[in-house]
Amino acid sequence: MEGHQVRIGSGLQRAQSFLVLATLLYRTSHLVVGLTGVVRSAHGRPASWLLMSAAVGCSVLAFAPARSGGWFRRPAVVADVLVVGCALPFASYFWAGAQDTPAIGWAMLLGGSSSALAAVGLGRWPAAGAITLIAGTHVIGYRMTGAGAAVVVGHTNSVLSSAAIAWVLWWYVRRQGNLLDAATEQAMASEAERVRYAERMAHHRVLHDTVLATLTTIARGGVDANSERVRARCSREAAYLRRLIQRSDDEEGPVPGLGAALEGAVRAAEDLELKVTAQYHELPVLPREVVAALADAVGEALNNVQRHAGTGHAFLTAAGHGDGVAVRIVDQGAGFAPGDGDTAGHLGLAQSVHARMREAGGRAEVDSAPGEGTVVELRWPR
Repeated sequence: MEGHQVRIGSGLQRAQSFLVLATLLYRTSHLVVGLTGVVRSAHGRPASWLLMSAAVGCSVLAFAPARSGGWFRRPAVVADVLVVGCALPFASYFWAGAQDTPAIGWAMLLGGSSSALAAVGLGRWPAAGAITLIAGTHVIGYRMTGAGAAVVVGHTNSVLSSAAIAWVLWWYVRRQGNLLDAATEQAMASEAERVRYAERMAHHRVLHDTVLATLTTIARGGVDANSERVRARCSREAAYLRRLIQRSDDEEGPVPGLGAALEGAVRAAEDLELKVTAQYHELPVLPREVVAALADAVGEALNNVQRHAGTGHAFLTAAGHGDGVAVRIVDQGAGFAPGDGDTAGHLGLAQSVHARMREAGGRAEVDSAPGEGTVVELRWPR
């Protein structure tokens, strides 16, 4: 994996970290058994201890950088194969006097973890060559000590099996890591698309609740387009949309307290010559996104009164209850039958009222009937 860039926190990086840990534990178990063998057979010979120290040193050289850097360095793996996998058995035989099968066993045992390290730390063909070299070395070493065919075959099988198991495990966790990375990228793309859609809907709501509401009212002749209040509202909406267009993604303007936010919605409705009688009782301090959602939903409900109710008067009450709040917008206008165009797919109620409250963790309820006016109730939390 040298030279291969792996994204921090990716599935492939996790797979690599797992393989490093697994092979480290395998090597540690062999070192513990080897240390026990040295203690039992050294008989005061310092050479066995020096060889054991060399095995520990090669292990540190191979695994310490891998643990900190995320994967094995090829020169360290090659050094481990040459020293621990190949040189150690011959050095034990010729230098440390391990000239029988039990005495040389600890040095041979380390060949299994060396072949496993080669299987995962080298490329396919270099790993095959290294494993063949280790197996050949161990066959020769055991034959030198006069070991029987069963011991030679059994140990060779252990060396090859260790490499095969390590390679299969590496193949599997690498595949799972790549699948996880692919799934993560797909999820991120889906989330980005969802955010883009939510942003588009937010822009649609702003346009619907401000500019479109104002233009619709003026087009219907319900207000004097040249009046000072209408012109003031148009100016505020133009300034707001200009800020919206120029604002960067991470900028957020200040959201006022709930009372001030509701008053802003009331003043905007009054600019279109809708009289609003408002009462507030013990309003709580709410999260900024909840304040924004309530104020926008109230603004759209008042816009609906002005556009559809056929009355010039609406009543607004807002009362806190514990950490929550209930807001009611009432008119005594024309009303409508549930299920008609104003509830089934109407952008104002569906998106600018119901959806806003849902997204903020609240709910909206609309009660209306032809000739009996309309009541819109907003609650947070649900």
